[in-house]
Amino acid sequence: MTTTMENAERDRRTQADRRARSRSALLEAAARGLSTYGYANLALQRVASEAGYTRGALYHQFANKEELALAVVQWVDETWNAEVGRLAAEEADPVDALIAIARGHAVYCRRDVARVMMTLKIEFAGQDHPVGRALEEISDRLVADCTGRIAAGRASGTIPPGPPLQETARAYLGALSGLVIQLAGHAPFDVELAERAVRGVLGLPPAPRTTDPQSGGAATPLADADTEARR
Repeated sequence: MTTTMENAERDRRTQADRRARSRSALLEAAARGLSTYGYANLALQRVASEAGYTRGALYHQFANKEELALAVVQWVDETWNAEVGRLAAEEADPVDALIAIARGHAVYCRRDVARVMMTLKIEFAGQDHPVGRALEEISDRLVADCTGRIAAGRASGTIPPGPPLQETARAYLGALSGLVIQLAGHAPFDVELAERAVRGVLGLPPAPRTTDPQSGGAATPLADADTEARR
């Protein structure tokens, strides 16, 4: 027989599941809206409607637009780390890790929420705003991570000497971000060209290539970023 306590626990779990689903839907809708319209022009009613909820439901989850935007920034950062950062973490060699980031980021940016970080970074450039500060913290962390990997590659001889480490790391991230945004939706060339771009910034030779018999003899990259990203 089900007890009152068990019923209450089941109700709490159901309510928590509903809240998690609504939060996820609202974050995705907000990320699409921020990518398209930016922060200043983001309409919360439109976000709620596109997510399939009322504006009241949105305010039940987020106090205001600033809190929603901060939650989106955190959500994108977490999903990027889970899908792209994980690929780099699995590579012991710094060059392999940097290439994995480039290829994984290209796959990640095929979705319509991916450019939200770039859109907000441009909008809040030079402003002292909580959203801008959150973006800077993420950017600084990425620069530091890439700087460390480039330093390790140069120390081992797998990355040739070049401009200062931090400037090279910023150039790596800038080239990657700009390229994949421009090529979003142009798979599989986005992945191949992302790798080409960062290899050039790092001073690495072109990627080794092989012949894929299913492509009519066309040369294709050895690695398959789509397969890696789906693991």
